[in-house]
Amino acid sequence: MKKYNTIKYTIYVFCILIVYAVSSFGYLDISVEDLKKEYSNEYSKFMELDEMFVHYRDEGKGFPIVLIHGTASSLHTWDAWTNELKKTNRVIRMDLPAFGITGPNKNADYSIKGYTTFLHSFLKKLNIEKFHIVGNSLGGNIAWNYAAENPTKIQKLILVDASGLPTNKPLPKIFEMAKKPILSSFFLYITPKLLIEKNMKAVYANDAKVTGELITRYHKMVLRVGNRQAFIDRAKIDINLGAKKNIDKLKSIQTPTLLIWGAQDNWIPLDNGKRMNALIPNSKLATILNSGHVPMEENPIESLKILMNFLEN
Repeated sequence: MKKYNTIKYTIYVFCILIVYAVSSFGYLDISVEDLKKEYSNEYSKFMELDEMFVHYRDEGKGFPIVLIHGTASSLHTWDAWTNELKKTNRVIRMDLPAFGITGPNKNADYSIKGYTTFLHSFLKKLNIEKFHIVGNSLGGNIAWNYAAENPTKIQKLILVDASGLPTNKPLPKIFEMAKKPILSSFFLYITPKLLIEKNMKAVYANDAKVTGELITRYHKMVLRVGNRQAFIDRAKIDINLGAKKNIDKLKSIQTPTLLIWGAQDNWIPLDNGKRMNALIPNSKLATILNSGHVPMEENPIESLKILMNFLEN
């Protein structure tokens, strides 16, 4: 009887701690309409595709450039680049399924194949046949896979700290948390802004550039209805799956390719950029010494200059 009471008391205390944690650190989902009010603008459009309403922006005129963001990010990561690129080019960017205002897809398919299929359908609806493609992190993985599968469509390929090769490093804490059953359940309800801030400071080389406004935007996008579960579903995919196939695919890319890499990237280290550069036949690697995982966001002027030189020559 005493043992039963001890177990009962332990469960009671545990429940109290959960209630306290949720009430203190828990965040409710944010509706799509509320996010639209705050984070869409006059350039924002919504495309109905595979039962999703994909948030995208289509700005400027000239030869098209397609920009693809990374995990837990949104099209806003390209704001600084877009402000300049749209002066000379048509710039198209979207919130990928599982992220941003777009949110989850119906099948919870966040494989690279699923994303390249999505990208093909998205661009087909916009009647985009020939273009430059740029991708960061997960977006880079999608971009080089798409380029390998559609070589006649891509004029130039730009990879910014792209994923696709094993990193030989532990997963970032936020991914480890999302992969574990109990902790992932907490993530659905307890997603403190402090967690997002810590994640952003791991992504950036210079903590001083991680502003309150930036943290708030990333945090609110994670809280979009369905995005937390989608993040968990995406995190469960083995990022090293098909590594040998990836190597063969990278070797097959003949498109002129630029790799831009933050020398202080703690997520996908510079060594990955060097290995990727060695695999792609017609590529060159440019490094930014004072940058982390998202150079286009952390070092927009320096990274954009590298991009523009590549596009013009």
